[in-house]
Amino acid sequence: MIHATYKPIPGRFKDYIAMSKANNYQSLHTTVIGPHGERVEIQIRTQEMHEVAEKGIAAHWRYKEGRFGTQSNRDGVEWVQRLLDWHKELKDPNEFLETVKIDLFAEDVFVFTPNGEVKELPHGATPLDFAYSVHTDVGHKCVGAKVNGKIVPLKHRLNSGDTIEVLTSPSQTPSKDWLKIVRSSRAKAKIRAYIKLQERTRALSLGRDIFEKTLRQYEFSVKSMEKADTFLPLAQKFGCANADDLFVAIGYGRILPESLIKEVVPKDKVEAKATQGRAEDESFLKRVFTAAKRRSEARNAITVDNLDDVLIRFARCCNPLPGDGIAGFITRGRGVTIHTATCPKAIDSDQDRRVPVRWNDRNAPDGKAAKLKRHVQIRVLSLDEPGLLALMSQTIAACSVNIASAQIRTTKDKKAIAVFDIEVSDLTQLQKVVNSLEGKKGVIAVERVRS
Repeated sequence: MIHATYKPIPGRFKDYIAMSKANNYQSLHTTVIGPHGERVEIQIRTQEMHEVAEKGIAAHWRYKEGRFGTQSNRDGVEWVQRLLDWHKELKDPNEFLETVKIDLFAEDVFVFTPNGEVKELPHGATPLDFAYSVHTDVGHKCVGAKVNGKIVPLKHRLNSGDTIEVLTSPSQTPSKDWLKIVRSSRAKAKIRAYIKLQERTRALSLGRDIFEKTLRQYEFSVKSMEKADTFLPLAQKFGCANADDLFVAIGYGRILPESLIKEVVPKDKVEAKATQGRAEDESFLKRVFTAAKRRSEARNAITVDNLDDVLIRFARCCNPLPGDGIAGFITRGRGVTIHTATCPKAIDSDQDRRVPVRWNDRNAPDGKAAKLKRHVQIRVLSLDEPGLLALMSQTIAACSVNIASAQIRTTKDKKAIAVFDIEVSDLTQLQKVVNSLEGKKGVIAVERVRS
């Protein structure tokens, strides 16, 4: 009736009843040309569908007074069950929030299996998303796909109406790069869970080997400790639930085996086995790491809780500044890597390697801790006008900020893009530079560059 009265816009009719969204939203959408030439979107749904659209998934149960007999109610229960499953798999709150947001707010793409079954995926979904929607094992073993009969790579974007056939290999395993390809919450959760399991398995094996080699120096062994049932109280003393968690912590470098030796080996035996040469080596290493820690804290102004003698490095992907929310992750051989709390790589990292970190507000012995400079890049979009680059440079200098380097290019539409590498002490000083630049005539936008 609507289309008979007003001219519909092609491609704007959506049937979310036949193929409801992941969050169980159901409605008919159509966009038409109104009586005065304007576009008007019309949504048609039942009262029950409107309850869900306005008040959420729980409206199903209130509307039906707790009866789950209809298919729509069963779909609602299944969606909530998926939330519970993700909550079990994703311990980090940021990961869980990201997963739920993807499933709630994504535009939908409807594709088909070779048998004609419809699969609903978010906008921008790839064959990997489709493979994981079929089965977790199919996703883990996916090496490619055929879309409408043609072989495509894993990063190929799917369109509504495509028919997909997944190509698998028994030797294929997921990688962290897949997280950059997939768009669906299910695929991201399954890939992260697999990677974390593999990393935990490697850390468990490595930690057990490290502790075994350390024990041998004192004529002890892991097996002898297991027979004596001494691992559980030892693990609990160091904040671990069981022996496996203790080995994982050793493998990640969170707990040093020397700390455990003091608890399991008699003091006199430790002293007897500690030769003068080894004692000098340990003393030397301690001095080196302690000095490195002090220099690192003075330079980076970071304090790491529950860890001593640790090196600090900043992640280049997000380049955190004092004032940013931060997260620290143990990296074997490189100490603790500092990310901003919202950095995608921090969210994708194994949360078992996460350690509490904070900006160090204490001044260094020389009183210069508060004046340490950090490099950060800003991108300035402006009009392509003579003298504007000089004006921007003068504005940055007026904020007592040094420019380490600058890259400038122009666009076809008479715009200029300048990327400045500047040295600032904290987020407040950076914001002062941004605000000053945005207030200049000819400057369109200023943003902090995050790789």
